[in-house]
Amino acid sequence: MTRVLTVDDDPAILRTLGINLRARGYEVLVASDGRSALQAVREDTPDVVLLDLGLPDVDGVTVLRTVRENSDVPVLVVSARAGSEDKVEALDLGANDYVTKPFDLEELFARLRAATRHLGAAGPVIEVDGLRLDVGDRTASREGQAIHLTPIEWAIVEVLTSRPGRLVRQRELLQSVWGPQYSHETNYLRVHMTAIRKKLEADPKRPSLFRTEPGLGYRYVGGQ
Repeated sequence: MTRVLTVDDDPAILRTLGINLRARGYEVLVASDGRSALQAVREDTPDVVLLDLGLPDVDGVTVLRTVRENSDVPVLVVSARAGSEDKVEALDLGANDYVTKPFDLEELFARLRAATRHLGAAGPVIEVDGLRLDVGDRTASREGQAIHLTPIEWAIVEVLTSRPGRLVRQRELLQSVWGPQYSHETNYLRVHMTAIRKKLEADPKRPSLFRTEPGLGYRYVGGQ
């Protein structure tokens, strides 16, 4: 059973989410402030976090930053802050997705399913040039030294490695990782693919795992 930590200072939202999550078979953990949320992440090890940004003690951005220092747990920000700067900041800090209030429950649960799709799922294990990349377990290392990828970077790697040799178009990759409203934000892909190559490629300037098809998209070619 997937464990969902819901973090919000609005009792009505916590109650609504709790009822609907349990009805769909999720186990629900609840926190009404930032300190309780951080404690729950440390001690209760949720599988995914629904995080409001407007918390009464520790701001949600600080909570997200602190979580990312210690955990790769998927985080979906659910916030009334609708500005693009807030969204970009949260995503850059490692949020897996951003949903604005008021939200549609069915859309929220679709995004929740997308964020937790990797749980229990087998993925390829890639071993090349001293790199070991276990996509299913979301672990990476080179010559035994651990490599840290952010949740967004893992999501990109999962999509690409699930279709070896096939072109994944920019629009499709953006929608798979960030959601349909980000289908034109190609600059997101450039930034994150650069980071992925620096971490995983033996020579980032001449990538042998993840190839760019200019103007089209990306292709995983490792081992080919």
